[in-house]
Amino acid sequence: MGQCFSYLLLLTIVLWLSNKPFLTFHTTEQVVKVCKTCTICADVVSNQCRCWSILERLGVQCKTNVSTYKLLRRDRETNEQKLHKIASELLHTEKAYVARLHLLDQEFCAKLMEEANKGTFPVEVVKSIFSNISSIHTFHSQFLLPALGKRMEEWSSTPRIGDILQKLTPFLKMYAEYVRNFDNAMEVLKHWTDRSLQFKAIIQEAQSLEACGNLTLQHHMLEPVQRVPRYEMLLKDYLKKLPQNDPDRRDAEKSLEIISTAATHSNSAIRKSENLKKLMEIYEMLGEEEDIVHASNEFIKEGHLLKLAARNTSAMERYLFLFNNMLLYCVPKFSLAGSKYSVRTRIGIEGMTVRETHNEDYPHTFQVSGKERTLELQASSEQDKASWIKAFQETIKTFQQKNDSFKNALKDVEEVSKAELGKRAPRWIRDNEVTMCMKCHEPFNALTRRRHHCRACGYVVCWKCSDYKVGLEYDGDKLNKVCKDCHSILKGNGIAEARKKGILEIEASQFADHSIICGFLQYSEKSKPWQRIWCIIPEKEGVVLYLYGAPQDVRAQCTIPLLGYSVDDSPKPTDLPASFRLSQSKSVHNFAAESEELKQRWLKFIRVAVKGEIPERPTDNNNTQESKCWRSCFWCLSESL
Repeated sequence: MGQCFSYLLLLTIVLWLSNKPFLTFHTTEQVVKVCKTCTICADVVSNQCRCWSILERLGVQCKTNVSTYKLLRRDRETNEQKLHKIASELLHTEKAYVARLHLLDQEFCAKLMEEANKGTFPVEVVKSIFSNISSIHTFHSQFLLPALGKRMEEWSSTPRIGDILQKLTPFLKMYAEYVRNFDNAMEVLKHWTDRSLQFKAIIQEAQSLEACGNLTLQHHMLEPVQRVPRYEMLLKDYLKKLPQNDPDRRDAEKSLEIISTAATHSNSAIRKSENLKKLMEIYEMLGEEEDIVHASNEFIKEGHLLKLAARNTSAMERYLFLFNNMLLYCVPKFSLAGSKYSVRTRIGIEGMTVRETHNEDYPHTFQVSGKERTLELQASSEQDKASWIKAFQETIKTFQQKNDSFKNALKDVEEVSKAELGKRAPRWIRDNEVTMCMKCHEPFNALTRRRHHCRACGYVVCWKCSDYKVGLEYDGDKLNKVCKDCHSILKGNGIAEARKKGILEIEASQFADHSIICGFLQYSEKSKPWQRIWCIIPEKEGVVLYLYGAPQDVRAQCTIPLLGYSVDDSPKPTDLPASFRLSQSKSVHNFAAESEELKQRWLKFIRVAVKGEIPERPTDNNNTQESKCWRSCFWCLSESL
C-alpha cells in the first residue's frame, strides 16, 4: 500500500514537471536545453530525455520532446558579421530614405508644380520650397541605392562598400544647396499655406496618403538635412570594425573625408531642424493657433506647473512653454481636434525677472514677472523648482547679453578733420535732408525753431546754435554766421568736452557708405499715421534697423534690434501696397516700400538679420544685377532728395 502511494506521488510529480518547458543552462561555450524531470542535459546521441527509462517502467511517456530543441552554440559575433550588419543597415535605411525622397519629389513637389503651371500660384514658389530635391532623388534612386543593392548581393565574394561610397559620395555636395535654402523654404511654405487655399489643399491631400505616415510635409523635408550625418555615423562605425590592413580601408577613409565635409553644411541646419521639429509639435499641441514656427524662436523648456491664485489659496494646473524670447502660459484644453493646450498669455523675455518665493501652504514656489503679467508658480519638487529657475535665469541672461551687444556696439563717431575749416566753402546740407538741429538735436518747426546754415561746416542748425559770427578765410575774412562748435575752433578755444553720445545719436550720413541697405520707407507703429522715414541697416551692425527722419539727421528717431522679430509680408486690406510687418510680443512695426521689388530687397536682408546673422552686403561689382539693385536703392533715393 505504501509502495503504491509512492508510485502515485512520483507519477503526479512527473506529470506536473513534464508539462513545464526545459530549463536553460548557460555555459561559457554553449546554451543547452534540459528536461525538468531529470534536470540533466539531454542525450544528444539518442535525442531523448535521460529519465525516459524510468518513466517507461511506470508506463508513462515523457511529454518533453527533446528533439524539438536544438543545441545553440554561443559563438561570438565575428568582425566580418559586424561589417555585413553595418552594410545591411546602410542598404535598409537607404531604401526607406529613397521612399521619402519619392514622396517629396513625386507627390508633393510634382503636384504643386502641376497646379502652379495652371497659374494658381507662382512656379517660383514651388521651386523655392523644394530647391534641388529632384536632383537628390535621382541620385539616390538611380545610382547610390542600386549600387548598394548589387554589392550586398555579391557580399560573399566582394565584402566591401568603401569603393562604392568613394565613387559616389562627391555628389553629396549637392546637399549644400538644399540645406542653405531650408530656413527660407519653411518660411515660404508657411506663408503660402496660409495665403492660398488651393496650395494648402494639395499639401493636405498628399499628407493623407498612407506613405506619409500621418506626418506633415515639414517633417518629411527634414529627412535630407539629417541624411548626410547619418552616412557619416555609419561609415565611422564601419571603419572601427575594419582591420587596418583591409583593402577597403583606403576607399572608406576617403569616403569619410568627403562625407564629413558635406556633413559640415548640415550640422547647424540639423540643430535648427530639430528645434523646428519641436516648434511644429508645439504648434500642433496649441491647435495651430499660435504663430511660433519661426527660425528665431528657440525652444528651451516645457512642463506642468501649478499657478497660485492671487486672491485666494487655490492652485490651478497650467502648462508652460519657455522659448529664448518668450514664455507661453497655457491652460489644458479638451478638444477632439487633437490640440492639448490653449495659450492664456504670451510673456516676453525682455524685462522679465524670476525669484524664489516662500509660501506656508504651498512648497516649491517661485515667481515669474514680465511686462505682460506676473505669475506665482508651484513646481512638483524642490529639484523641479530649481530646474525651472535655472532655465529662466539662463534664458534671461542670454537675451540681455544679445540685446546689450547691439547697444554697446555703438562707438563714438570720430571727429571730422578741422584743418580746412573756414579756408574753403563747405557743402551745405539741404534743408529737406534733416528734420532736427544737427547740434542740439531739437526738431525744427516753421515758427520757433527754423533752419539755419553754418557757413563754416555747412550743417543745418537752429537759431540758438548759430548765433555766432567769425571771419572766414574763403570769404575774404568777412564775418559769417557759424555754429557754436565752429566758432570755438576758429577762435582757438577748442570744443568743450562733449557729453557721451546716446544710443540714437549717430548721424545717418555716417552709415551712408557703410550700410547693407538704406532708403526711404513708409512707416507706422501700431495705429499711428504713416510717415516717410529714412531706414538704414549699418554694415557693422547688420542686425539693427535705424529709423531717421531724413538722410542727414544726426539722431535716429528709434532703433529696432531685429533679432527675434517675426516678418510678415502677407497683404492686409488696411495696409499700403508693398507693405510688410515686423512683430515681437506686442510690438508691431509696419513698413511700406515704393515698389514690390524694393520691398523684396529689404525683406531679403531683414529675414537674415532676424535670425541673429549679419547679412552680406552686395559686392561692388558693376556687372552684378544685385549690386546694381543695391546702389539703386541707396544712391538713386538719396539723389532724389
